[in-house]
Amino acid sequence: MTSTEEIAATLRSIATPGMKPKAIRAAVRERHPEASKKEIVRAAFFAVTESASTSQGVTSELHNFALAERVAEDNAEVVLRVGKRKKKKRSSDAVSNPSSH
Repeated sequence: MTSTEEIAATLRSIATPGMKPKAIRAAVRERHPEASKKEIVRAAFFAVTESASTSQGVTSELHNFALAERVAEDNAEVVLRVGKRKKKKRSSDAVSNPSSH
């Protein structure tokens, strides 16, 4: 199993400004094929928080990647149900004889 520090070091070396999340994951998996998506995201957060010497562009790119992947992972369990709203049925008495409450 690859450690978080090793994956973080890989992320620091490969990440460049403008890189897409899919490209970042693919590049990491070339060097660490057994790394899960969750491990890569954790390593990205680790790389952002523990690196003082990394350039601002790389840090920003890793931060954006980690947040995007974390949000995508969190929302994967949410299932939205969209349906038509039903109109309320009104009786004919209520329409012809509105009562004042």
